[in-house]
Amino acid sequence: MTTPETGASAAPDIDEPAFLDALKRGDDRAFETLVRDRSTALLAVTRRILRNDDEANDALQEAFLSAFKAIDRFDGKSKLSTWLHRIAINAALMKLRKRPRSRERSIEDLLPEYLEDGHPVEPSTGWNQLPSTEAESRETGELVRSTIDELPETYRTVLMLRDIEGLDTAETADMLGVKPGAVKVRLHRARQALRALLDPHFREGAA
Repeated sequence: MTTPETGASAAPDIDEPAFLDALKRGDDRAFETLVRDRSTALLAVTRRILRNDDEANDALQEAFLSAFKAIDRFDGKSKLSTWLHRIAINAALMKLRKRPRSRERSIEDLLPEYLEDGHPVEPSTGWNQLPSTEAESRETGELVRSTIDELPETYRTVLMLRDIEGLDTAETADMLGVKPGAVKVRLHRARQALRALLDPHFREGAA
């Protein structure tokens, strides 16, 4: 019997095989527990990708529906939470693909400029030390997130999947329907652009 304390997260005292078995048997309480325990984390995932609360909530519901339909095919080789994470990402990406295409700011406008000899027009400088207080850390995190939002969607999505959601190159390529090489190029350019955008805020001597 699944108890209310049983969840999908990998707590040391949770019997995940038993919980998974309950899910596969169609145990309503197990499904309720899964939704309750994982909704907050998965909603954060869909929000990061979609940047729209209504779409993020819709994607979350679709992710749980997809998980419920596919639970019999989950083989347990990865953690249940990891499997759900991938499903939530995919649900968000599917919504992203359905959006009307808008004119994006060119990535070239965000990348550092180089001289003919290959040296940067504005040599990079060291950055200030990392924030030392919780308030400063929160402010820094908000700045980084808002700056990521300035990236063109193609590059922002790759950066989110690789550096924030933790997918590897192959997984990201599979999610986006592109080749791994394309992921590597986009990620490199996205990281370059992000650093260039953040540099005025973090360089040594910046106010």
